[in-house]
Amino acid sequence: MAPDYPLPDEPTSLIVDFSSPADDYNPINWPTFKKSYTSLLYSLTSLGSVWASTAYAPSNAKIADEFGVSSEVALLGTSLLLLGWGFGPLFWAPLSEVYGRKWPVLLPFAVSTIMSIGTATAKDIQTVLITRFFTGFFGSAPITCTGGVFVDLWKPSQRGNAIVGYTLCVCGGPITAFIQAVVLVLDVIFIDESYAPVLLIDKARMLRKTTGEWALHAKWEEKEVRVVDLAVKFGLRPLQMLATPICLAVTVYSSFIYAVFYASLASFPIIFQQTRGWDDLVGSLPFLAVLTGILAGAVVSWHNQRHYNWALAANSYMPVPEARLPPMKIASVVLAGGLFIIGWTSAPELPWIATVIGVAMMGFGYYTIFTSAINYLVDTFHRWGASALAANTFSRSVLAAILPLLVRPWYNRLGNGWAFTVLGVFAILNIPIPFLFSAYGRQIRARGKYTANIQE
Repeated sequence: MAPDYPLPDEPTSLIVDFSSPADDYNPINWPTFKKSYTSLLYSLTSLGSVWASTAYAPSNAKIADEFGVSSEVALLGTSLLLLGWGFGPLFWAPLSEVYGRKWPVLLPFAVSTIMSIGTATAKDIQTVLITRFFTGFFGSAPITCTGGVFVDLWKPSQRGNAIVGYTLCVCGGPITAFIQAVVLVLDVIFIDESYAPVLLIDKARMLRKTTGEWALHAKWEEKEVRVVDLAVKFGLRPLQMLATPICLAVTVYSSFIYAVFYASLASFPIIFQQTRGWDDLVGSLPFLAVLTGILAGAVVSWHNQRHYNWALAANSYMPVPEARLPPMKIASVVLAGGLFIIGWTSAPELPWIATVIGVAMMGFGYYTIFTSAINYLVDTFHRWGASALAANTFSRSVLAAILPLLVRPWYNRLGNGWAFTVLGVFAILNIPIPFLFSAYGRQIRARGKYTANIQE
């Protein structure tokens, strides 16, 4: 039986590529409808992973009561999931840049869904904590790799709005385990592979079988990837990117914003239940204010695409990462203001609506900065966008994993007003950062350091 790979003694010049820039086999040329539903399914898959984090937080007190542990031990469930989110991307992102997007996303997502069920049916706190870590580790795959899918599918003039839909799913809301399973089935049925190097391997395989010309092969097949290669070369790529100035700067800023957001969410039971005396149900309603702020941020990010397209046309249709930053500039100011409002209006004698307005401002700032950072990294690193996002996710998740454990003692010691003042002061100190990105990001990228140390 003839082998299904290029023969070693044949010429290696018979390389399969797309037939033209307009080749329908290239994902960038897929019909808009197909690209849209593919993006939607990946976004819903990411939403399923995020729900595993948000669903746990309101039940923290009940978990502590049920298993007879302290609230700090119960809170480890959130921290361990975030820790899994931090380390998982270092594995899944390189896999998606070698073996394609579909299965390095869907297989881990399936395991994550099973782990979520394990948490729900756990009989002891040890099982809860172990399954929470692995829920995060495997569930980080769709969150990390979806950015690479948008690079595969969308031109820069369209990508910003596509990412708005994705970040809405990541930041904005819950989904049940049942719907997670439904989404997984839809993914398996309807999602096609979108990573061009892997598609060309499939095309070459098909041509070898139909033509009998066994020397036909894709360029990607000339790379023999072993486990050691994955661990050393591809697995280190996210960390290599983290060592580049532009990725490090964006990551440090977005990690701080992410940590502030999680620290603020951890304060909600203290502000609305412990201080104001609201019950569990009413005390969870301020999360709707976060969602309101997120939706407002989505509108601003969506409208920024028009500004981006003007900059894109002026730059001969080459990506302009700095044109993604105007919403981040606005959000940096709004976030700082929201933190001060939350802190100094949380006293029970003051109107609750003022605190809720501050919460909405915080949600707006968090979402808008998060979306702008993702767009900026994807525009900058393009093909290696998944690894850039992995570096970003690793840093912010590890920081966010530590912070919730410190929040309750911190708020109890300082009080709501001064605790949020500290966060607000740090947020003010960070306001210049997006303006500095806008002014000097082009010069930093022009040095080529963000690609010089990244092996292809």
